[in-house]
Amino acid sequence: MTTVSKRDMLARTGSMQQLASVRPLTYREGRADGLTAYAVRNGPLAFDVLADKGLDIGDFSYRGVGFNFLSKPGLIGRTAYDTHGGEALRSIMGGMLFTAGYENICAPCAFDGKDFPMHGRIRTTPAEHRSADAFWDGDDYVLRVSGEIREAELFGENLVLRRSIETRLGERIVRIVDEVENQAFRPEPLMLLYHFNVGHPLLSDTARLVLPALETRPRDETSRPHLDDWASVAAPSENEPEYVFLHELAADAAGNTFAALVNPELKLGVRLGFNRKALPYFMQWKSMAAGDYALGLEPANSSVYGRPHHVSAGDLHMLPPQTKETFELTITVLDGDEDIDRVQNEARRLSRR
Repeated sequence: MTTVSKRDMLARTGSMQQLASVRPLTYREGRADGLTAYAVRNGPLAFDVLADKGLDIGDFSYRGVGFNFLSKPGLIGRTAYDTHGGEALRSIMGGMLFTAGYENICAPCAFDGKDFPMHGRIRTTPAEHRSADAFWDGDDYVLRVSGEIREAELFGENLVLRRSIETRLGERIVRIVDEVENQAFRPEPLMLLYHFNVGHPLLSDTARLVLPALETRPRDETSRPHLDDWASVAAPSENEPEYVFLHELAADAAGNTFAALVNPELKLGVRLGFNRKALPYFMQWKSMAAGDYALGLEPANSSVYGRPHHVSAGDLHMLPPQTKETFELTITVLDGDEDIDRVQNEARRLSRR
């Protein structure tokens, strides 16, 4: 947030783009060739919104320090997408956020004679009706990217996501507001997972995960021996398998909760805020493998076990025709010992409620 008035700021600048901007860009090499995005800079924060990948967030940095993980396939343009089964691993690039859904999340599966790709299709769907803006709201200079992402099939679903990503000059916060509407004429499954991916240098063996966790369970037998170490981060290890943990998080009276990764050595961290009423599941993806070194923070409205699990349990989340659901999340950068102490105290306070 600006510390001086609009009038004073205009007096001190020529164009506001010397301080903050939203600029369209197109990648022109390798598998990223043709990928369109918006580069957002608000002063301390810099991040890219990938218009051809569901308006997800790619690179994310604070004062030059990178926060996100980028997988070995790297940036991938629309001509190189592959969402079939396990082949999706060749096009999942990580980034600060990729959105999973809507017919399925997590592992690929075949169900009722239909194949459902790993983490669904919305993450590889280009946005339409795109808009990028920078404007004054009182004394705040607002930077906003928005658009519409449609997941649809002839004789099938017609789900429309309207996404807005916003920050302000000088802030350490990014706000994401998603509105999903079922524009079909029958109830449709709505499985949704926000896959936030933290990487080096914020992720290191001096970092620690902070959660208001009430209960933690391993996803599988591979993860079970590491249950007691879910909050710690190790140095990269060759050929280390991935571990996944399922956390039940405490929340305040309104349902607000969070997940944070803090690095006391860097005196930096990131806090992900969301509402547990809308996103009741939270999964932690922990990959300490050399070359695949990442930590995933994953609020969701469905379980890591995917579509077959919910169909079998009779609780697959459905969106009635011509209705909407809204999801709001915040990414907040933590800067300094006070911020780190505050979020640790917040976790203790919530977990005691």
